[in-house]
Amino acid sequence: MWFEILPGLAVMATCLLIPGIATAPIHRFPNGGEGKRVAYYSYQWTLMERDKRVSGVNRYYVSKGLENID
Repeated sequence: MWFEILPGLAVMATCLLIPGIATAPIHRFPNGGEGKRVAYYSYQWTLMERDKRVSGVNRYYVSKGLENID
């Protein structure tokens, strides 16, 4: 009958959902708990490069506030 396809459909749906759900935690792990920043425009890329330079540790996700910049 038609319901015999439901277990296979459930397996396929699970296999398709796992990568989408797991992507955010996987990106947070190497960045020290911060989410992944994406630069869609050149201005955003420039800001990320500035943050990397200002941080002092060559990582854009360890940024300092304006009060800590020499």
